[in-house]
Amino acid sequence: MKNALVCCSLALLVLTSSCATIISGTTQKINFASTPPAAGIFIDELQVGITPKELELERKREYHVMIKMDGYTTYETKLTKKFNAWYLANIALGGIIGLIVDPITGAMYKLTPKQIDAELTKGVAFNKKNGEVYIAVALEIDPSWQKVAQLEAAK
Repeated sequence: MKNALVCCSLALLVLTSSCATIISGTTQKINFASTPPAAGIFIDELQVGITPKELELERKREYHVMIKMDGYTTYETKLTKKFNAWYLANIALGGIIGLIVDPITGAMYKLTPKQIDAELTKGVAFNKKNGEVYIAVALEIDPSWQKVAQLEAAK
């Protein structure tokens, strides 16, 4: 009876170690969508797909995300690491192994936001006429900018 109790206790200890790794895993699914659809998804400057798409990313790092489409301004955001509360279960349940394993695997983090919905706005337009390309660029004024000079027409 005593041996069975010891065996069960050891089994429980091993099974509850690395709680965040077991419960959450080392990767996370992130959904990407855009309006209009069919925009390119770029993660750390590499194209990884077209919207809408669901990607599975490692939890242990942060990502720079761009959603691009010709004729529209580029949508940029960052997927950041946030603390995963399942990591605390290692302390509560005595999973000392998990205190080491979860940070190494990245399971102690969760990526945020979980879903990216890019609203692309028309910002750059081009027209091709007689073999020449005409580009129109619309810049949005940043309220934090300070006026430092004024251009005058040439005489």
